[in-house]
Amino acid sequence: MMSVCFHRVAALCHFGPAFGAILSVACTSAALTAIASTSPWVASTNSKVRLVSGALDLDGKPTLVAGVQLRMDGGWKTYWKNPGDSGVPPTFDWSGSNNLKHAEVLYPAPHRIADANGTAIGYDDEIVFPVKLTPEREGEPIELKLALNFGLCKDLCIPNDVSLALELPADAASHRGDAALLESALARVPKPAAPEALPRVEAVTANVDGAKPELLIDALFPPDATGTDLFIDGGETYVPVPMPVRPLAGGKQRFAVAFASPGEAASIKGKSLTLTLVSDGGSSDTAWTAE
Repeated sequence: MMSVCFHRVAALCHFGPAFGAILSVACTSAALTAIASTSPWVASTNSKVRLVSGALDLDGKPTLVAGVQLRMDGGWKTYWKNPGDSGVPPTFDWSGSNNLKHAEVLYPAPHRIADANGTAIGYDDEIVFPVKLTPEREGEPIELKLALNFGLCKDLCIPNDVSLALELPADAASHRGDAALLESALARVPKPAAPEALPRVEAVTANVDGAKPELLIDALFPPDATGTDLFIDGGETYVPVPMPVRPLAGGKQRFAVAFASPGEAASIKGKSLTLTLVSDGGSSDTAWTAE
């Protein structure tokens, strides 16, 4: 943008040096506004990461949203909140920020990745984690400071620690910034399941007290859905990676979670699990508690 502005200044010099100077200042200001929506890239283990921000129309009003953008070299991957059979889930520490009451990190729908240790759940190439921001004081600048820990894996999982910072002006919610990038990331975040919407969980059968404890999850997807899958997040409670029992047929698909022991299965009792159904046509989250 800056180079374009300078060319315009040169082209318009016949209007007089004063006009050219004014245009130059305006272009410089616009360029700085665009740059202010992102932090510098920080390189770490065959990847780079930065903070982005932009104003999105959410619930009918302009809303300031940030994002953690992670770009990986070919063959490398990072992890979802349940990393699968191996790996390290990311952690986001915003405690060093100023005028930030809460930062809600959202996870786009992941996919399964085969590796030497079994099945990982995560992302490759590039991922943007949207972050909904709640300031302590509305109408004042926000200083974002993030201590990010994430695992990056090709053959072995390598832990990474990165510090990022971005200052958001008081009027940041009135500037588009990186809104297009963030809108694309938000579109990939699973939505809360609705009774008539697809995909949705039809039934969960829990057989957790026998010699071969398991969960059976019946899911309903759009008939033309592709890339269908199921992942389960139990927070601090470990849940094995679900496996499809049979191919998708007529929009219906069953998944099974096989526990290694009765003790492992017993650990989910009374815990709230999030069942995340994924497809190329949309994704959904369903809360379910094992009794």
